Amino acid sequence: MTKQNCRIAAVQMISGPRVADNLATAGRLIAEAVGQGAQLVALPEYFPIIGAADADRVRAREDLGAGPVQSWLAETAQKHGIWLFAGSIPLTASSPDKMRNASLVFNPAGECVKRYDKIHLFGFKKGDEAYDEAAFIEPGDQVVAVDTPFGSVALSICYDLRFPELYRALAPVDLILVPAAFTETTGKSHWEILLRARAIENQCYLLAVGQGGRHENGRMTHGNSMIIDPWGEILDRKQKGPGVVIADLDHQRIADIRESLPALAHRKL
Repeated sequence: MTKQNCRIAAVQMISGPRVADNLATAGRLIAEAVGQGAQLVALPEYFPIIGAADADRVRAREDLGAGPVQSWLAETAQKHGIWLFAGSIPLTASSPDKMRNASLVFNPAGECVKRYDKIHLFGFKKGDEAYDEAAFIEPGDQVVAVDTPFGSVALSICYDLRFPELYRALAPVDLILVPAAFTETTGKSHWEILLRARAIENQCYLLAVGQGGRHENGRMTHGNSMIIDPWGEILDRKQKGPGVVIADLDHQRIADIRESLPALAHRKL
């Protein structure tokens, strides 16, 4: 089947503790992206809720296939006739005090066609700033890509970005998705460098969609959502605040770069 070119969009947010408010914001921004021609739209990590504590996300978890957030996602994808990538939502884990940080993919019919559970769990401590995702998240153990009319899309979440072997296990793909809630501390130093490296080494487009600003709980997320082409060129970006990043995915661009610099074909390991 011939892969179609398409317009892809990232919806940057500053999610808070109230799910209904976050869904309303996401819905408005998705409609804005669709109004600009987007056929594939991605939401950031934890788009439905970033509460005062990690436990708030655990309490908001849903069973796969049931729950208000998943119903909203299905309805939104179907209403707009788009491929909708739910950056991440909290799903039920085997442990009652933990959650799965899961990315779900909905097709234009509103069907959930793929799930990816975040494999690499963020841990960081510097001064008063500390994060330990393993304390409340149960990790996944499977790499996942999804086939769409626009090509193969590799799924990942936030901290996964630091592990290039995840993407190599799925190569070749046409698009890498990186929904995130990167901290400002690590993001300002590493985010763009890592994103451009992943696009260049895999010779594909990369859509990075972040939480971007000061949240009600005081946390500052880096934002800087962007779309990068297979040569590492940034096609569009938004530094901070809610908004839309949008660009075209061109399969001829992928083919031309892979032909002129056949690095993927030269792989030995």
